[in-house]
Amino acid sequence: MAEHEESSGGVPPLDEEAAWAAIVAGYGQEPPDPPGARPFRPIENLMLPEEDVQPEPPAATPPTAPTALGSSVVFAPGVGIGPRDHSPAEPKDDGPAGEASDEGHFVPPEPELPPADTTAKFAWLAVVGGPVLLLLAVLLQWDMTWWLTTLGIGGFLGGFATLVARMSGDTNDDDDDPGRGAVV
Repeated sequence: MAEHEESSGGVPPLDEEAAWAAIVAGYGQEPPDPPGARPFRPIENLMLPEEDVQPEPPAATPPTAPTALGSSVVFAPGVGIGPRDHSPAEPKDDGPAGEASDEGHFVPPEPELPPADTTAKFAWLAVVGGPVLLLLAVLLQWDMTWWLTTLGIGGFLGGFATLVARMSGDTNDDDDDPGRGAVV
C-alpha cells in the first residue's frame, strides 16, 4: 500500500518508517521500567525476603526515542528456581563407629546358573562352532570340501536338534488345572 490513508475512527495511520527507525535506534538498550515496578533482583537474592534485598542504584539511562515500543519486560516470579534445582538430602551416618548402615538397601544375590552337563556343552559348541567354521572357510578361502560342509552344517543342525530335544517340558497335563474356568 503506497499511500497512507486515515483509517476509520479518526486514528492516524502508523508511520512504519518512524517505527522501524525507533526500533533500530533502541537496539541493544534496555527499556525503562514501568512506573511502580519493583527493581530487578539478582538470582543470588531471589531466596531472601523482600525487606532484606537492597535495591541496586538505577543506572543512567540514555534518552529513548519518542516512540516507545515494547516498553515493559515481565519476568516470572521465582525465575531460576525449579524442580531441577533440587538436591537430595545428604545420607545420615547411623552406623556404629562412623560406618553408614545398610538398612533399607537391598542388594540382590548373584544369580546361580544350573550346572551344564557335557552333552549340553557339546551341543552349544556345535551350534556356535558350525557357522563359525563355515565363516572361517569363506574368509580364509579354503576349499569347501564335503567333510568341511558336513561338519559345519551338520554340527549346527545336530547341536540345535539336541538342545531342542533336551528342553524341559514343564507343562502340567493334570485334569485339575484351575486355569480352565469353572469345574462342575
